[in-house]
Amino acid sequence: MFKVTPNPPDADSPDTDPVSPYEPHSKKLNEAAERALNFHFPSNADIKATKRTRSMLFSVDPAATAETLAVFLVETLASVDVMIHQLVDHLEGESRYALLGISNSIMVAEITANRVLDKVEPSV
Repeated sequence: MFKVTPNPPDADSPDTDPVSPYEPHSKKLNEAAERALNFHFPSNADIKATKRTRSMLFSVDPAATAETLAVFLVETLASVDVMIHQLVDHLEGESRYALLGISNSIMVAEITANRVLDKVEPSV
């Protein structure tokens, strides 16, 4: 009995992948990986083209006065500075110096916010 067998695919043909899709250098595996990456990690152009929607998860009350916002800012900066100084006590070397630098930046921001607060007319 004669059994008809098809010709094997041409190894030089661009449509064939002689390597299993489960092999590390497989054309199919690389294409699938590219599709997955493009789907889960869009390009900067895709991100910029997407319309921005406003999130209300973390929002500031639009009716809040400038004085209220400045007071909250000063208190937040003071709290962050205290937390950093507590961390600094447990560190040595470059990490300690980096946190002290951040602390100095926070103190400058706090001084600036206090100056803004001094210029705001108190609401009665």
